Amino acid sequence: MSTILVTGATGTTGSRIVPRLTALGHTVKAAARRPTAPAGARPVRFDWYDPATFDEALRGTDRIYLVPPIGSPDPAAVMLPFLERARAAGVRRAVLLSSSAIPAGGPAVGQVHAALADVIDEWAVLRPSWFMQNFTDQHLHADSIRKEGTIMTATGTGRVGFVDADDIAAVAVHALTDATAPGPDLVITGPQALSYDDIAATISQVMGRPVRHRVLTYEQMRDRLATEIPEEFAALLARLDRSIAEGAEDRVTRTVERVTGRPPRTFSDFARAAFTP
Repeated sequence: MSTILVTGATGTTGSRIVPRLTALGHTVKAAARRPTAPAGARPVRFDWYDPATFDEALRGTDRIYLVPPIGSPDPAAVMLPFLERARAAGVRRAVLLSSSAIPAGGPAVGQVHAALADVIDEWAVLRPSWFMQNFTDQHLHADSIRKEGTIMTATGTGRVGFVDADDIAAVAVHALTDATAPGPDLVITGPQALSYDDIAATISQVMGRPVRHRVLTYEQMRDRLATEIPEEFAALLARLDRSIAEGAEDRVTRTVERVTGRPPRTFSDFARAAFTP
């Protein structure tokens, strides 16, 4: 069995990956700035901006799940030096969490994606579409649904293959543990491409009260995001909304079913579980 370091272990995907790995019998280091871990995993303090935390995280590790530092417009600046140290420490496989909207060589984590083949022997990049959990967890969309009954985007009528984080985690576990990684560039979506109008209508029906999609301009979306995250990263996310409006995310893939052997969860099933009173 492998020793696997899961960065972002308390986050949306990491918290789902850790228990799956321990259930399979792997030794798991659950890494975070304020680490906690379920039974069977070892909590490890880890901070991308504190290299003093790297050595303990890497000691004895042979595989890594990589979650980029949140909100960073240039994650490669800290992630690539870490990966060089990881290779020297004996790590042979890395699985990177990226985004369906960011190809290899693109902005932010796209630069890490492009460099992986030169740094690590075995690798895979998970490129999930937008998370269904954005409407339920700690996210601006979830907050505005609860407080105002609205979802605010600059996506217009553009459609997205929203995906459940549980499905992302299931693919990640295969990418980390299969004898051969299931593909270097894994675009992960749910089974349907839906507009935010569709999402609002489904949530409204399940909750029994109206939720509407309010369309913003790029500038309005950028400024709204900049109240919560750095301005440069806010501009990047607002540009991604604009690309959705232009059709960039109007697609579905069979990645979840191909890798895990089961179909991905639909948004209507997710909404019934999350929003039923």
